[in-house]
Amino acid sequence: MILPIVAYGNPVLKKKAKEITKEYPKLDELIDNMWETMYNAHGVGLAAPQIGLPIRLFIVDASPFAEDEHLEEEEKKQLQNFKKTFINPTIVEEEGVEWDFNEGCLSIPEVREDVFRKPQITIEYVDENFTPQKETLTGLAARVVQHEYDHIEGILFTDHLSSLKKRLIKGKLKAIEKGKIDVDYKMKFPLLKKRR
Repeated sequence: MILPIVAYGNPVLKKKAKEITKEYPKLDELIDNMWETMYNAHGVGLAAPQIGLPIRLFIVDASPFAEDEHLEEEEKKQLQNFKKTFINPTIVEEEGVEWDFNEGCLSIPEVREDVFRKPQITIEYVDENFTPQKETLTGLAARVVQHEYDHIEGILFTDHLSSLKKRLIKGKLKAIEKGKIDVDYKMKFPLLKKRR
């Protein structure tokens, strides 16, 4: 089932999410719905707060980036099958010199900005079967995971921008809150009662 994606301005996007247990109601169904919702919106990641749930869960499928001809073969290989579910994750280490990349977000449509992040992370989490995992990720895989991880920490990519950049996009963000944008996927706007 395709769920509406919560738009910028909704308080759930600024909340630190809570851990869940194996007994979380209808977890498998929720994860399936998140995949369907993400693919319908042409995203590469989706966090539970983006569908209104303040829980530590996000999904990532970075395989579309594997098509990028600017990437090294090794990174393309890493991205090709990079489809994962992260439950109760903790980034235990971030390393390297920060690099910038143009990011967007399904909750903040039509806004894209360069964000600086570290190139390598080590993350611990449990997968959809609650099997413990620990991985070190680099490049775009690390970046996509950092972006989604921010969501469960109550941080948006716009929070990483300079105060000047924030001022420049303020009007666009207000328009998103009011639902004054055109998107081709279901959204829930904080300052609008009914839309799509």
